[in-house]
Amino acid sequence: MADGFSLFTDRSIVAMRVNGELKDLATTVTETDTVEPVAIDSEDGLNILRHSAAHVLAQAVQRINPEAKLGIGPPISDGFYYDFDPAAPFTPEDLKAISAEMQKIVKQGQRFVRRVVTEAEAREELANEPYKLELIGLKGGADQGSDNENVEVGGAELTIYDNVDPKTGELCWKDLCRGPHVPSTRVIGNGWALMRSAGAYWRGSEKNPMLQRIYGTAWPTKDELREYQTRLEEAAKRDHRKLGVELDLFSFPDEIGSGLAVFHPKGGIIRHEIETFMRSELLRNGYEVVNSPHITKGTLFETSQHLNWYKDGMFPAMHLDEVTDGEGHVVKQGQDYYLKPMNCPFHNLIFRARARSYRELPLRLAEFGTVYRYEKSGTLSGLTRVRGLTQDDAHIYVTDEQVKDEIKRQLEFVFATLRAYGLDDFYLELSTRDPEKSVGTEEQWAVAEQTLREVGEESGLELVADPGGAAFYGPKISVQARDAIGRTWQLSTVQLDFNQPELFELEYAAADGTRKQPVMIHRALLGSVERFFAILLEHYAGAFPVWLSPVQVVGIPVAEQYGEYLDGVIAQLRERGVRAEVDHGDDRMPKKIRTHTKAKVPFQLIAGEDDRAAGAVSFRFRDGSQLNGVPVDEAVDRILRAIETHEQVSTAWTE
Repeated sequence: MADGFSLFTDRSIVAMRVNGELKDLATTVTETDTVEPVAIDSEDGLNILRHSAAHVLAQAVQRINPEAKLGIGPPISDGFYYDFDPAAPFTPEDLKAISAEMQKIVKQGQRFVRRVVTEAEAREELANEPYKLELIGLKGGADQGSDNENVEVGGAELTIYDNVDPKTGELCWKDLCRGPHVPSTRVIGNGWALMRSAGAYWRGSEKNPMLQRIYGTAWPTKDELREYQTRLEEAAKRDHRKLGVELDLFSFPDEIGSGLAVFHPKGGIIRHEIETFMRSELLRNGYEVVNSPHITKGTLFETSQHLNWYKDGMFPAMHLDEVTDGEGHVVKQGQDYYLKPMNCPFHNLIFRARARSYRELPLRLAEFGTVYRYEKSGTLSGLTRVRGLTQDDAHIYVTDEQVKDEIKRQLEFVFATLRAYGLDDFYLELSTRDPEKSVGTEEQWAVAEQTLREVGEESGLELVADPGGAAFYGPKISVQARDAIGRTWQLSTVQLDFNQPELFELEYAAADGTRKQPVMIHRALLGSVERFFAILLEHYAGAFPVWLSPVQVVGIPVAEQYGEYLDGVIAQLRERGVRAEVDHGDDRMPKKIRTHTKAKVPFQLIAGEDDRAAGAVSFRFRDGSQLNGVPVDEAVDRILRAIETHEQVSTAWTE
């Protein structure tokens, strides 16, 4: 018999896996157990570190405010949070005091000690914690609560973690928790910080009380914390909501409603370029473009089962077409209509509109279709989470034999298109079946998942597993793209569906004369135009490649008398489709340069006496570098080439 402390003396080891299950280092093991160390900088190690920091946060809050009731405190991406029910919302001054108290607890080196309790014991010990009492009923029922709740009660037994003074053995604090934790609060070190507070409904339901949530972050070292804070600062500079206002691209007028954006002229032209390029690529790759209405009878979504699986995400029904007589009696029953949340049922009707032959397959139907989803107001976030969005949706109908080749083709199409937008650092994620939320047979799922796995592996990209992450109708491969500052965004998805072809009774005439059901592939490349717009805006920090820039060239005369000469140069560019203009304003030249540099215009063409005499212009680039005396024909040609090749130009060319 041994424990983790005797097996792993390296201080970077904070926990262990025993027969595949995460355990505290204090756990005793036998020679027959399979034991693996968990380092603090691993994914599991970071989660344990952050969950332990959340406990320290909760202890600090209750030291300062003993009456504050505890919610839950899980690790999350890059950090942690803990929910509380205090008498009043937390202020910035409160967070400073809580942080100071946390430092004392960390420095004290309290030990995290696991203790198994019965439900009755847990209820007695936590009698003054109403939210914990509610969670106790979830013990052993991981499927009954969210993942965040499972940090408290997941598993077959209830456990409480005691925070114990290492010198006296005195109990300092305790919390209902599944664990594991780092051995001591001292391990948390100085790589943590509290970030902010916000309101959050208990267990995520608007029907429940509003609690106060404190967010924090935790890293193995102070240097890693600083690197993270630097990334946050850079992300704040790139926030598409901030840039959208500064660059006059889009807005969310109160008169329209939450999560519903309008694009201004400059944003509209960027969106136009995104969609135009996408449409040209669709046609070049064998797609057929279709269109469908924004609203439909509810019976369509009954057939597709969206009203069974997705009704909470749909806008409420509109009851229409009812006819009444003069006395108010209904003489014709009305029907429920819905704003569409998905395009796929419409595409199924297009497939079914006439007889189909195997010779037509693969049949690739594509649409820039605007859909509407009733997202909760608290989840809305600029253009990345909206209620009205335009999907670059495609549905491909294939034979069984065509599935693998078509998925491979779609992924290659995805990679090439994303690279053309300037995103070229990505990996794949394979989302597989959730047995509790799926339709179709186990055999169908197994074949589909294996097919996607093979295609993903053959791509040569990293393939990450996402167990249980598939939609109810089939598994999917998604492309996870990293932006300029290393953040990951889920973009394109390729998803198999063996449910809707059956529901809509889709069929085609096979080569042997029989009628067969096609396999349906859902493909979203950009995800939604709105979200993709936001991702590109943040990726480029507003300094788009020339082809996407709302204004591509601005002419700036050194003095008023050179404006007419620049008008002629700019006219040549405009005749070739370049978005170009001359600034004839009253500001002095240096002020004009600052204005258009701030607007992130790729090319400023400056002309004075020497330029006019030589039939030339001088280039000024975004970073302030210049190229002087460039002949006009050469300048026009170079600008056109930058647009055609989707070049990102920030500094002077060196060739």
